[in-house]
Amino acid sequence: MKHTALYLRVSTEAQADEGYSLAAQAEKLEAYCRMKGIDRFRRYVDGGFSGSNLTRPAVTELVEAIRAGQVERVVVYKLDRLSRSQKDTLYLIEDVFLPHGVDFVSINENIDTGSPYGRAMIGILSAFAQLERENIFLRTRMGMVERVKQGFWPGGGKIPFGYDYDAAKGILVPNSDADTVREIYARYLEGQSTGRIARDLGLKYEHLVRQILLRESNTGVIVYRGETYPGRHEPLVDKETFVRVRRRLQKADKPRAAASGKLLTGLLVCGHCGAKMRYQKWGGAGDKLVCYSRDKSKPHLVHDADCPNRGVMARQVEAVVIRDLSRLAAQPAMPRGSSKPPAECRRALDRAQRKLRRLYELFADGEDDTLREAIARARREYSRAEQALDRAQQDAQREDQTAARQALQTIGSCWDKLSDAEKQTLVRACVQKIVLQNEKIEIFYAIEGAAACRAPAG
Repeated sequence: MKHTALYLRVSTEAQADEGYSLAAQAEKLEAYCRMKGIDRFRRYVDGGFSGSNLTRPAVTELVEAIRAGQVERVVVYKLDRLSRSQKDTLYLIEDVFLPHGVDFVSINENIDTGSPYGRAMIGILSAFAQLERENIFLRTRMGMVERVKQGFWPGGGKIPFGYDYDAAKGILVPNSDADTVREIYARYLEGQSTGRIARDLGLKYEHLVRQILLRESNTGVIVYRGETYPGRHEPLVDKETFVRVRRRLQKADKPRAAASGKLLTGLLVCGHCGAKMRYQKWGGAGDKLVCYSRDKSKPHLVHDADCPNRGVMARQVEAVVIRDLSRLAAQPAMPRGSSKPPAECRRALDRAQRKLRRLYELFADGEDDTLREAIARARREYSRAEQALDRAQQDAQREDQTAARQALQTIGSCWDKLSDAEKQTLVRACVQKIVLQNEKIEIFYAIEGAAACRAPAG
């Protein structure tokens, strides 16, 4: 037998608000059931979950029960208890509740989708719920920017290595790792590599050293949403040291591998253990591609200490890749998209959204049939704008694919005239990864419709 689902939700911010507690909601929902003579009901409770999305345990359970044919109606105390997102509210009602014959009742707004008027009001009221959420988000962001301008740490996310967060003062304070941070900068300026620094100081990843060296907050500033503000926390290094280190890192990041002819650097994966592979000088024979699991110089890159991959000579693999890229270059390019640019479609979508909100505000001042029709037209316009943006983004992706295929033409026309860096750039634009298992090669392409190539080396 079907039952009535009573959905209750409180966010962590609203648990203490009068009228929004779980107990208060449950009392009102059960009183509604008694008044309507409903004796078969079940609670679905999300305690401490935001209404900004549908990633909530009780909502998931409720949807499953509806699709299983166990629910005849859903009752909430207030519309925003179901969701604060217009899109999610309409999805639940139009794509889940109504197709399964489930009525929706919101006590506070006196809405019942069993009536045509109730269904019409759903779209309007859910839009106001989303507008309220967006206003809260905007006020919170503005408050956070003002807080950062005053030099306080914004909070949230990870605390930078070398600092603790003093919640009472709202600032970062150096901890026992602060000396390690200073030593990292000093060692790097002495000429030590990031890999050696990580090993000597017992840091798990070489990448962590790079993150620390490039973290501008170590100079006493706060970087928030792309802007830099003076912070109240104590700097661990001076600005001059930070600039010198960043300049040296940028210089080290230049594609030296390409300049030395290492065409496939960064694309190679071991087919046995999944570790990365690298170029290794192999006497007078040239370079060999070897698995990092068989090279103990970087323990954090080892996946299987007993990896059986013997590796293969680089020139053999490079020849296979170049030959197969030539094969791809001979294939016809994909047709160009005919839609407007994504930026133009995004502006059209913003205009449609603003128009819809203005109509909702007018409707809130006084209900009118003409306004109701205008809202319906504006919603259709908004939907068309959404679809146009989706098509434009898909066409833009196809344009990228076409550009990559056009770049392939250089393989047959002027490949030998390209510099090593230009050749590497071309290969990286077309190839996603190259898997090597002893002398078996598998090339996976980043180009849509390009099938993977499987071939022996040589």
